[in-house]
Amino acid sequence: MISIFNKKKYLVDLLKDSVDIHNHILPGIDDGAQTINDSIDLIKGFLEIGVSNFIATPHIMHNYHNNTPETISKALQVLKEELIKSKIYNVHIAASAEHMIDDNFEAILLADKVMPMRNEYLLVEMSYLQPPINFDESVTAIAYKRYFQILAHPERYNFLHARPKKYLEYKRRGILFQLNALSLGDFYGKEVQKMAYKLLEEEFIDFMGSDVHNMNQLNALKEVTITTKTKEQLVPIITRTIENFY
Repeated sequence: MISIFNKKKYLVDLLKDSVDIHNHILPGIDDGAQTINDSIDLIKGFLEIGVSNFIATPHIMHNYHNNTPETISKALQVLKEELIKSKIYNVHIAASAEHMIDDNFEAILLADKVMPMRNEYLLVEMSYLQPPINFDESVTAIAYKRYFQILAHPERYNFLHARPKKYLEYKRRGILFQLNALSLGDFYGKEVQKMAYKLLEEEFIDFMGSDVHNMNQLNALKEVTITTKTKEQLVPIITRTIENFY
């Protein structure tokens, strides 16, 4: 996308040959891709920007998206078979999940019904409006199970914007932060964008993912522009993401 006629720096130009560790490209099991055609369209769109390695992370959310390792693995197999039928061979997809810390989280964690990345990392999320009452207990339980906890899109939790010291507290507890690439634009709003850049500035971000659910979001991602300074901040984060999850 960068040419001698266009001095804008596009975020997606940094993503070539990277691995997307947070997305909703599996068909029909959460609020992401609804059909297998949706999944294929998303993958083709990612291939256009040079991304061919994915860890799919459908929601596990009690009473909303009641996914299990079995439902996720089945959807992954359906997608892999369709990729072969579509003669798309240059794609690697593994499956994990984005786990909501809710009233059922500790039960599935202790029953080994979670879906970690690389058998080591557990991607978790919480409500955007308020922290779960069992957050501290869940963090302790995750450590007890010997997983590294990754908090998805910390910049998007509105209740933390007025309590910025909580970010430092989370980091001191060993919680890793995964930035949504779309947050660097204004897709989620100016306040989220502002916090994304603040967390980058404070070097709190460990990994980056797309969190793409649909083509509208993927197309918006392709339009995000960044400064030279932001590029320099993102390169080690993207490199770390590749090194840990490729």
